[in-house]
Amino acid sequence: MTMGWISAEWPAPRKVRAFSTTRAGGVSKGPWSGLNLGRRCGDETENVTHNRALLNRSLPSAARWLQQVHGTAVHRYSGAANFEAEADAMVSFDTNQVCAVLTADCLPVFFCNASGDRVGLAHAGWRGLAAGVLQSTIRALDDLPANLMVWLGAAIGPGVYEVGPEVAHAFPAELSDGFIARGDRFLMDIYAIARMKLEAAGVEAVYGGELCTFSDPERFYSYRRDGVTGRMAHLIWLED
Repeated sequence: MTMGWISAEWPAPRKVRAFSTTRAGGVSKGPWSGLNLGRRCGDETENVTHNRALLNRSLPSAARWLQQVHGTAVHRYSGAANFEAEADAMVSFDTNQVCAVLTADCLPVFFCNASGDRVGLAHAGWRGLAAGVLQSTIRALDDLPANLMVWLGAAIGPGVYEVGPEVAHAFPAELSDGFIARGDRFLMDIYAIARMKLEAAGVEAVYGGELCTFSDPERFYSYRRDGVTGRMAHLIWLED
């Protein structure tokens, strides 16, 4: 069974490996059809277990998953392999530790440093962005922000991400360029807001941000588009 994935397009050091899955491959059916890797979206448990086993065949170790809550907590890779920390970001400073987050419209943000000895990954929906999950991940990486680089993976695109005023008002005025008014609602550019927050934190090397989960049903799950749907995985690790 062929799985499809999207490799991060950034000038990362040789030891850094980073990619996102698509819905290609897998055994899930119905609205989760394909390689659904999320356990908490309604799919049959045995299908998700099978899909995760398929994914792990391509990895140096089993992927480490989180219990994502749209917060700002960052998990430093440690503990038993079956432990799922309640957090929305993860960092690793050792080789062959595969960090993973799940999305279906939220923004996956990949981090590494120029020395190639630490990596991180954040799940950033609008709540996490507003609360500071990117800043928390930068601090957890324990390197100068100027030494970091970022790749923005597939998320819902600015032409279709309509939000209410309560979302726009959750962000400071200096990020207003990330919103376009449409009647009494707004179109939110989650990529632009992430870039502005990263720049404000001192991260200058930011790549990606061209893919739209909502507009590409062949490749991507999208909660905003379909309601009941699967989840893609985003993975990063350091090779030996």
